[in-house]
Amino acid sequence: MKERVRSAIIMIAITLACMPLAPTRVLFFAVAGGLCAYEYSKNVEKLEARCTLWVMMVYLAVQAVLSYLHVGLFAYSVCFVFCLYLALFSGVLHKEVSGRGALYTLAGLTYPCVLFGILMVISVSRIWWQTLVLGCASSWICDTAALFGGTRFGKHKLAPLVSPKKTWEGAICGSLSSLVTGVICWAIFRAVSPIPFWVCMLTSFVASTMGQIGDLAESLLKRMIGVKDFSNLIPGHGGVFDRADSLLFSIPTVYLCFLLANV
Repeated sequence: MKERVRSAIIMIAITLACMPLAPTRVLFFAVAGGLCAYEYSKNVEKLEARCTLWVMMVYLAVQAVLSYLHVGLFAYSVCFVFCLYLALFSGVLHKEVSGRGALYTLAGLTYPCVLFGILMVISVSRIWWQTLVLGCASSWICDTAALFGGTRFGKHKLAPLVSPKKTWEGAICGSLSSLVTGVICWAIFRAVSPIPFWVCMLTSFVASTMGQIGDLAESLLKRMIGVKDFSNLIPGHGGVFDRADSLLFSIPTVYLCFLLANV
């Protein structure tokens, strides 16, 4: 438990240190994405396949530069398509990669790399800090509420083949926790840059739900590979991918909701 708390404090300190400046925010998400891509690549080898890690790293590096320069959607799309070509071509060039490896590389480009690319874009947007605060808060508070609800009331399995410990009761408690998150974030935003109360509440609910789906999505990958954690890089927490699973879904959801609400 002490090890888990110590790791959490270090992660929070590093995150907060990187947030004040746009270049360090972009670099933070690029590095996190690269670590997730590395963890993904190493675990794919357990399926007797080899994906092309350098293609995913190229995508993240180029996407980081494009995001910082605010070049727009067309350039982001060109970056992804170019790396898609590289992923397929690597399967042609290298026997170790072959067709299966090329397909796993394409999957890795999409999840987690593209989602980290979206986080880079968000990190230099006008509403970056509101998006990150609500996205992280909705996910973390939801996780805590879902754990408590599942332990206290859980009887009906949510997805037994993917994550046997998760229950419908826990998931409902997690989604209901969005009411608390919405109020807290609305109060924070109100002091600096007001966002309508209903927007905070609705966005928090959708984001917390999507965060739970993100958690299940990563559990699906781990179940397919046959591992409990993607790595042991973070003592007591597993790997970077294990910590980012729900955030990769909740943060982009918050940004989309804010855009739709014209925040």
